[in-house]
Amino acid sequence: MSLSLDGFVAGPDQSRDDPLGKRGIEVHTWHIGDPRATEADETATGWLMRPRGAYVMGRNMFGPVRGVWDEDWRGWWGAEPPYHAPVFVLTHHAHAPIEMEGGTTFHFVTEGFDAAYAQARETAGDRGVDIAGGASTVRQALDAGVVDELTLDIAPTLLGAGERLFDGVDSFGFEPVEVLHSPLATHIRYRRAAAVSG
Repeated sequence: MSLSLDGFVAGPDQSRDDPLGKRGIEVHTWHIGDPRATEADETATGWLMRPRGAYVMGRNMFGPVRGVWDEDWRGWWGAEPPYHAPVFVLTHHAHAPIEMEGGTTFHFVTEGFDAAYAQARETAGDRGVDIAGGASTVRQALDAGVVDELTLDIAPTLLGAGERLFDGVDSFGFEPVEVLHSPLATHIRYRRAAAVSG
């Protein structure tokens, strides 16, 4: 997850014209072609884009349509989304699966995070499940205890408002295993901390 120094993964006032909210793009410059990007950003982009067997994402990440599905929205990513695997989208409103080019099919799950994650696990087999976002979906994954590794890409910017990643999360339970940095972001890979007996 890319986020600002003050913990926001998206700026305020998310909309079709501003899918990441006002100034939200500032937390993503490290992987979208900024000329200041370095080898560290390239390595972190590799972490981000590594192939997985399935993905789980929230409806807000899938698109701007709210409530009942009253238009033919097929995601932000064009005809061939970057996932190339099944994506399970959390929603309160049923929708038929949407098959895209390149092996991505969006499946819409109305029974909550646990159901979406179970379907993703079954589909992925040993290829792993990635929690694609947004913030609410990542929080649900953390609460469910299903996150083994978390990468935070912290941009040196303050958004001041928007959607915070860790709102309502009471404990972390991860330890850093790798840190890279560039002028655009500090990339920290965390793994679930081993339980301490005693």
